Amino acid sequence: MEIKKGFKLASLIFASTIVLAACGSDDAAKEESSTVAVEELQDGTYKLEEKNLDQNGWKVNFAITVKDGKITESNYDSLNKDGALKTEDEGYQKAMKEKVGTGPADYTPELNADLVEKGDPAEVEVVTGATHSSESFKTYAQQLVDAAKEGKTETIVVDNKVEEE
Repeated sequence: MEIKKGFKLASLIFASTIVLAACGSDDAAKEESSTVAVEELQDGTYKLEEKNLDQNGWKVNFAITVKDGKITESNYDSLNKDGALKTEDEGYQKAMKEKVGTGPADYTPELNADLVEKGDPAEVEVVTGATHSSESFKTYAQQLVDAAKEGKTETIVVDNKVEEE
C-alpha cells in the first residue's frame, strides 16, 4: 500500500514537472519570436522635406530623432517661401480654427507628441478638422521610420508637384 502511494506521488510530480516545463518553453519561444519580429530603429536624425509649395503656399519640413532605438523627437511643420513656420502664422491659425475648429498651432504639436508616444505612424490618431495634414503626417512619418530602420540619414525629398489638367 505504501509503495502504491509513493508511486502515485512520484508519477504526479513527474507529470507536473513535464507540464510546467512545456509551458515555460512555449512562453520563451513566444517571447523570442516577438522580439525577432520587431525591427530596431537606428539612432540618428532623419529628415524629409517637400520640394514644392502646395496650393496654399506651404511645404512640409519634417524630422525625427531616434535614440536607443526609439523615436525621441518629432518635428513636423510647414514652411512658406520665406521660411516662416505654419504653426506660427497667426492669420492662418485663426482662419482655419474658425472654419474647422483647429489650426496648425493646435494639431501639429498633437501629431508630433502622438508619434513620440506611440512610436508607430499607423497608430497616430487623425485630428478632426485636420484630416489631410494628419494623413500627410502619417505617410511622411512612415517614410522616416523606414529610413531609420535602414539607417539612411540622407534627407528624403518629396516631389509634391501637382500637375494641373
